[in-house]
Amino acid sequence: MGQGGKVYFYGLAGILLAADQASKFLVGQCIPASASIPIIPGFFNLTHILNPGAAFGFLATQDASFRNPFFIGISALALLILFFYYRRHGGSRPLSSVSLGMIGGGAMGNLLDRLRQGAVVDFLDLHVGGHHWPAFNLADSAISIGVGLLIWELWRETRRQAPGTASRGGTGPIAPQMRKGGP
Repeated sequence: MGQGGKVYFYGLAGILLAADQASKFLVGQCIPASASIPIIPGFFNLTHILNPGAAFGFLATQDASFRNPFFIGISALALLILFFYYRRHGGSRPLSSVSLGMIGGGAMGNLLDRLRQGAVVDFLDLHVGGHHWPAFNLADSAISIGVGLLIWELWRETRRQAPGTASRGGTGPIAPQMRKGGP
């Protein structure tokens, strides 16, 4: 495992965890719960929301005695799987290390919220006309971007390894007419 991969993974996870927790602390200090501050009217607000559920409020109405241990357990398990996946597959490729570091930092940020207060602080609130996206936070953004990068990296890797593709760069099938001795 290369040193660069460790720096990307652990460094990025630590930076994102710190930025996430700092942003949530500032929101908690500066914006009362359920209050909203328009930043770009009609498009973007800072809104202080405590989300006891997961994405889109999933399981938010479940009893806390079930919901909290469930989400804490799922988060801890996901972090363990992520760490072992990184140790086995991610350390040699910078993009994998970056994507896994983003996912890990975001997951740790939301896990800390759940451990500390039983809910995640969400505050980024986007809306256009009558369309409203559920509020989210920096950790959610890091996880989403990290998952997207990981999917892209895995797709690129399968393209590089697929039979009939060029061995360098995974640029696609080698045209029969371009092969030595072809028509």
